[in-house]
Amino acid sequence: MLCARLTNAHIVTMDPDHPTARELGIWQGRIVGLDDDVAGLPARRVVDLDGATVLPGFIDSHVHMVWAGLKAQAPSVAPSRRVDDILKVVADAVAARPGGGWVTLADYDQRELDRPLTAKELDAVSDGRKVYLGHISGHACLVNTAILDLLPPHIADSDGFLAEEDMGAVLQLRPPHSLGEMAGAIEHTARVCRSEGVTGVVEAGVGSELFSHSPIEAAAYQLAHESGRLPVRVQLMVAADALRAVDAAREDTTTRAFGLGLRTGFGDGRLSLGAMKVFTDGGMMARTAALTDPYVGSDSNGQLQMDADRLKDTIVAGHRAGWQLAVHAIGDRAVDVALDGLEAAQRARPRPDARHRVEHAGLVRPDQLRRFAELGITAVVQPSFLRYFGDDYATIMGAERAPWLYRGRGFLDHGVRLVGSSDRPVANGAPLRAIQFMVERASASGAVIGPEEGIDVDAALRAYTTDAAYACHWEDSAGSITPGKRADLVVLGDDPRQVDPSRIGDIEVVRTFLEGEEGHGADAS
Repeated sequence: MLCARLTNAHIVTMDPDHPTARELGIWQGRIVGLDDDVAGLPARRVVDLDGATVLPGFIDSHVHMVWAGLKAQAPSVAPSRRVDDILKVVADAVAARPGGGWVTLADYDQRELDRPLTAKELDAVSDGRKVYLGHISGHACLVNTAILDLLPPHIADSDGFLAEEDMGAVLQLRPPHSLGEMAGAIEHTARVCRSEGVTGVVEAGVGSELFSHSPIEAAAYQLAHESGRLPVRVQLMVAADALRAVDAAREDTTTRAFGLGLRTGFGDGRLSLGAMKVFTDGGMMARTAALTDPYVGSDSNGQLQMDADRLKDTIVAGHRAGWQLAVHAIGDRAVDVALDGLEAAQRARPRPDARHRVEHAGLVRPDQLRRFAELGITAVVQPSFLRYFGDDYATIMGAERAPWLYRGRGFLDHGVRLVGSSDRPVANGAPLRAIQFMVERASASGAVIGPEEGIDVDAALRAYTTDAAYACHWEDSAGSITPGKRADLVVLGDDPRQVDPSRIGDIEVVRTFLEGEEGHGADAS
């Protein structure tokens, strides 16, 4: 007897061998058959979907779950337009949290302020407390003098706006969050993901000295899993700076390792280890993405996180140790560093199925597209960045470079696997909205940025299903509605391929199924 049978459905399988279906059967969390193979079979539960569209559950291949959950609980200073408004929010937050602890706020954005906001101005509303304003990008912060006084002189001698490594120095001073706090944050983010039709995510980096919320952050995911608070499948990236030098046997080619030597592929089911993450540069909002040519109106090219040779050594060492690599590279100079490192890694020890990834690939020159293809690198992009930040990004890149931002068609035409993601909480994480933006490439102002980079809806759906599953080594169990795979499904109020692209983001997510376990819309669990 089947555990469940879904009937009267418009099933878009994403499987070319059986593209559509009207009925499917589920047994012990797996899809056992479609249409005639299951029609009429007895089932404990028969669900009539009344013609609704069923797709494989979406996979968000780059998220920050703890950060997103904690940020949702923190006071927000957005929109960051007037300094006086920000100062009022800070004063209210300080008053609401009496005691001696840090006061943390979210969504700071210096780009559109009416005047510069400094540490000294924060001091006036801090009541002697340590005040930390997290930047919307995650690559910078604004802090008051009480924090600056704790930092080395070369960092403390600033106006309070700190980026990248300097921000990391602040975070190392901040008391770590407890496992309980972090598990709660993970659960919150997971439930939001599930309500948007997401059944699998990749946490984009635990163990980072720069961005970690606790030195034992990974244990929070295990706690959430063990306590039944993980309603999506999670694959953990491990930050490269969490690895330590080891003296393993020479034939094992491992010079750096994490924990007991665990690497990509450990774990199963709801929680597993994925790629090793390597940061090469910063972000465009903080103006720290590393560019070949300067930002428009500036003499700055951004910055690499460390010397290019050290980055290459890290990439090669991770590859030789058997890791899949996820290399954060936003600016085109950083992309060069990432590709150079990955090419050197494959020369040192060929691994044709390593499935290395470049995370973000925010600005990719035409000549770099060919190298992506030759090296077999997957591009993991964030389509929503064009929508929400595209006007700013296009301005700071200029007319020649703006069409290279968060490419779509250019990758596909060169045979590069294209995967979509959100980078939540940096931007809205809903996959349907991102799919719409991959097609339209329209910014918030309505400007179309690089229209030739737009892709069709089918390709955008693949970026969140089959190609995302491949990038996560999940293609045997997820990404398409195929017998034998997990019953990870999303039920939609309409077919994204059949509506006007401008309506895709507004399609209702009716239900989600994770291994046949059902959740409804915003209450999915």
